[in-house]
Amino acid sequence: MQSRQLFLIWRLLPLAGFLLVALLVGIHWGAVELSFGEIRQNLWNPSEDSQMSLILWEIRLPRVILAACVGGGLAVAGAAFQGVFRNPLADPFVIGASTGAALGATIALLCLSGSVSILSATWQIPWLILSAFLGALLVVGVVFIIAALSQTGRNAPLLTLILAGMALSSFTGALVSLIMFLNHEMLATIFNWLLGSFSGRHWDEISLVVPVILFSGGLIWLMSRPLDLLSFGDETALTLGLATGKFRVIILVAATMCTAACVAVSGVIGFLGLMAPHMTRIMLGPRHGLLIPGSCLLGAGLMVMADTLARTVIAPAEIPVGIVTAMMGCPFFLFLLISRGQQTK
Repeated sequence: MQSRQLFLIWRLLPLAGFLLVALLVGIHWGAVELSFGEIRQNLWNPSEDSQMSLILWEIRLPRVILAACVGGGLAVAGAAFQGVFRNPLADPFVIGASTGAALGATIALLCLSGSVSILSATWQIPWLILSAFLGALLVVGVVFIIAALSQTGRNAPLLTLILAGMALSSFTGALVSLIMFLNHEMLATIFNWLLGSFSGRHWDEISLVVPVILFSGGLIWLMSRPLDLLSFGDETALTLGLATGKFRVIILVAATMCTAACVAVSGVIGFLGLMAPHMTRIMLGPRHGLLIPGSCLLGAGLMVMADTLARTVIAPAEIPVGIVTAMMGCPFFLFLLISRGQQTK
């Protein structure tokens, strides 16, 4: 048993190494480059009078840590959605959880519009998380109900899942656009937030969001065995004694909570929850006990790298990180569609 656990840890080491490299690159690159010697020195001996120490502790570290947590959270949520719906094309964006969370958070932004700097007020972040969670839970619930009601054939529910998720994503996106159109004074704030960004985030956001991501992600990891059984189908899972309805609800709520927390601080970032679990599944296999931590590590690393590119490619200007992940993920999504189509011929 101990040798098997060591073997599993060794299989995760390359992904952990990738995340470490991504973090170091994210801290190193920027408008002011920090050498690795300066990073090491200011990590162990920070000085309040040092400009490099200020950049490291107040700008770079909070940003890369939050990006890693959001990337890991979206990847874990994506793995959970894929396991529950038995579809490798499912992710928080495609299923509609991200756009549902965006709608809920947008409504919260309007309700909290009395503050000039909405997202910088620490006490408002919990309200954004709660509103995003309710919006995401509503959309995912509707998608799940539609997929369950359409279970007339073997492949119908999976196809309906994707179509229903995309339809509801378009509908909630249209509602967000309508809200922006009717509230011109909030247009810039909502629009910049929807594109996805980690700019201006500090330790306050980390202290509020990371516990939610860790709790929901940890709960999903504890559900690894039920996820393995659900991947074989409801009939097989029921035969093996799994209460499919109860565990499916728990996993969906945890994945939705994780997605909502990520969206509340970063905006809508698509396709990462699709790419990371699928790539990890190719490298480590389909067992969720290894897939979920592997997806977390890979998703965190990919998000840090995407955010680093977003703030350095056209510096001093900054590209919203949601644009970068969409440019990375859309070709990958199309590749998955084509490959799955060829496999079914």
